[in-house]
Amino acid sequence: MAAMNKIPTLFLRDPENRKRTLPDVNPECQWVLDGAGTPTRKYDGTCVMLDDVGTWWARREVRPGRERPAGYVPVTTDEVTGKTQGWEPIEQSAYAKYHAEAVAGGSFKAGTYELIGPKVNGNPETTERHELVAHADAEVFDTPRDFEGLRGWLLAHPQYEGLVWHHEDGRMAKLKYRDFA
Repeated sequence: MAAMNKIPTLFLRDPENRKRTLPDVNPECQWVLDGAGTPTRKYDGTCVMLDDVGTWWARREVRPGRERPAGYVPVTTDEVTGKTQGWEPIEQSAYAKYHAEAVAGGSFKAGTYELIGPKVNGNPETTERHELVAHADAEVFDTPRDFEGLRGWLLAHPQYEGLVWHHEDGRMAKLKYRDFA
């Protein structure tokens, strides 16, 4: 089972309004401002994974005090919110039907994907049918590497959910349009 750690946000969150970011870099993401990593498009859908034995899983977050679904594989728990991120068998996911449409007739390799389409999150990606976008094949951008520059870039590109930086050692960092909007 692939690890699925929550991707840290590039800048620290405003303690007065957790939906906003401050211009202070998250220390664990300093490498982005130092010029490391590749910025890619963050797609607005739901995360699914094909494991090494050919089983599909859906990302699932379980809030504290809630029962975990059958077959759920917890991966990490957020110390601040108490929410547990993990994987559930795709067949029991609310997106199972749309996932089945997306994989019909396709060939996929092990990895993580974003399930997008007309019945996923209101279809912000404006696709005509359900599709899987491999995270490994995400669109690469040349973006600024400072708070004001990234704020300006994201606000100028409202069609994108945000950015994810991929470091060659496996670390990742994210920044969303809504962190500024």
